[in-house]
Parts: sequence; C-alpha cells; structure tokens
Amino acid sequence: MRKPLATFRTLAAAGALALAVVAAPLPAAYAVGEGPNYDGNGQITTSHLATYDQMVSFLKDHDARQSAMELEVIGQTVKGRDIHLVKYMTDPAKPTILYLTQQHGNEQLTTEGAMEFIRHLGTGKSGSILDGVNVLVVPMLNADGAMGDVNFPLDDYLAKGDRHLTRYNAEEVDLNRDHVDKIQPETQALHNNVMQKYRIDYMIDLHHQGTRSERDGKLVSGSILYPTTPNADPAVVEKSKQLGAVVFDNVDSTGWGHLGKYAGGSAETISRNGIAVEYGIATLLFEMRGMSDHFADGVALGARSNGYLIKQTVTTLTSTAAAIADGSIADADTSFWDTLATQTSRPGEEADGE
Repeated sequence: MRKPLATFRTLAAAGALALAVVAAPLPAAYAVGEGPNYDGNGQITTSHLATYDQMVSFLKDHDARQSAMELEVIGQTVKGRDIHLVKYMTDPAKPTILYLTQQHGNEQLTTEGAMEFIRHLGTGKSGSILDGVNVLVVPMLNADGAMGDVNFPLDDYLAKGDRHLTRYNAEEVDLNRDHVDKIQPETQALHNNVMQKYRIDYMIDLHHQGTRSERDGKLVSGSILYPTTPNADPAVVEKSKQLGAVVFDNVDSTGWGHLGKYAGGSAETISRNGIAVEYGIATLLFEMRGMSDHFADGVALGARSNGYLIKQTVTTLTSTAAAIADGSIADADTSFWDTLATQTSRPGEEADGE
C-alpha cells in the first residue's frame, strides 16, 4: 500500500484544523467508501445550510476579528448580490492558492467547509500555514442559485426548508461552462477581479456530484481530476497532479474517505481546463459526494451526511494549503494517478457533474 507521505507533513503543519468541524458528528459505523448510506440518511433539507445573508454576516464578522484577513467584493450576481473574495495575502512573493466554491448553487457543503476553514485560520489552529502561503477563497460564486432566486421554475426540486438550491445562475446558465465566453456577471467577476488581478499558482474548484459513483466496488466520498485539455502546459498538469496527490493522501487515508478519478472532459469552458490554459495555473477539481438539492431522486443527500462531507472539505483545504506552505507539495508522489481507477456509476445515477 502506498505510504501517504504528504499526510504526515501537511497535517502536522496544520495541527488539528481539519479535525474540528461544527456539524453533525461523523457516524463511526460507516465503512470506508460507503460513507453515509443514501437510504436512511435523513431528510433532504436546506434549513441547516447558511443563507447568503448569513454567510455574508459570517465573513464580515471574521474580517473584523482576523487581522490577517481582508474581505473584498469582486462583483455582483445577476440579481445584484455582492460576490465576496476572502484574502490572506501577507506577501505577494509567496505561492498563492485559490479555493472556489459553489459555482453550482446546489453544491453548498463545500461552502460550509470553506467557512469552517476561514474560522480556523483566525483561531491559531492553522499553525504556520499563513507564514508560507497566500490563501484566496471565493466562498459562494453563484449566490442567486444558492438562494433559489432565479428566473425559472424550481417546482420539481426535492429539498424541504426555506428555499431551493439550483445548479444554474438566475439566467439558467451553468457558470462552469462559461470560462471561455465569460458572458455571465459572476464569471466576469471571477476572471476580471481575481484571476487577472492576483498571481495565483494553484486553484481547487470544489463541486458536488451524485450519490452513487463508486471505485473498486465501494461508493466514493468524492473524486478528483487534473486538467485534461491537450492545450494545458505539461508542467502545469504535473503541478495539478501534485495538488491531487496531497488531497488523495490526506482524504483517502482517513478510514472514512474513498476517492475516485473523475470522468471529466477536455472542454476549456470548464474552469479546471480553461483556467489552467489561460493563466497557467495548476487546477484540481474535487467533486464531493451528493448534492444539497436536485430535481432527480437519489442525487441529493440528507442532513446526516453533512458532517462527513464538510470534514472532507476542511481536510482538503487544510492539507493543500499546508503542503504549499511548507514546500512538501514538491515531493508529492503523482504515480498514484497511473493506477487510480476512474469512478463508475451504480444503477440510478443521474447527477450532473462538473
């Protein structure tokens, strides 16, 4: 079995950051790979998820309390909601990583994990991470979709609670298909005021997929993929694979995480590919298991899965920031990609991906 070298280095640097998650406790009985089962996993509800206003209040509160943090508005959504960028930029000469969440509004547990990561960066539990890396976080790109404030009906969506969440923005456009034309205001804000403004070395684009993807006969907790467009610089692809190696080592080794290789395409309209080509940035897609809401039965996961998926997000953000900060990412062994199986789907899988 391949030794997860990066696990010990990065989590030692990060201390206990990835272990503290304000969410439902992780059920101890679930086997590696299966995670919280779909059957009996609790009600599919939005009542436990932060609203846009609650997220903004959280960000402003931590901006006031954290000396290293700066909060910037980078643009507005179709419906006029401010889009926020969280910045920990202490030295432009240091490497910089961007974490992007909720391009799809119904994929919110990555945002919940990003908020928890921000919380811990201000508590001292982050160790020396910020001494060696600049961190940027866009915690909710598609706020209109996240609030269900859209110009099309959501009658068939499954979740109970105060609102529905949709993959698309208010104009029913998939933002993760808009990274070439950049027509939508959310995509324009990301490119004009983040990608073109800051010297970014790494990016992780955090998404959700369906519930029934599996690797080696076990349901995955998530899946990862580097840029697959032939136009990406091989050096950028290798750095992307190193980023993926850190994630794999730190999640798949936990005893509750089980990752597959995502079956993604080469279109450059997708951020994983387009941003790697346009800006020369190492990019990694992470697809968490299950969505917060959907119109297809079996795609959304209930509340009992939240702690498990939020913890996986925090582990991903913590371990990669720490590996970049202490330089251990340069030693990450990418050979696992040669044997990592591309996930397949059990019958009933109907999810939209990336």
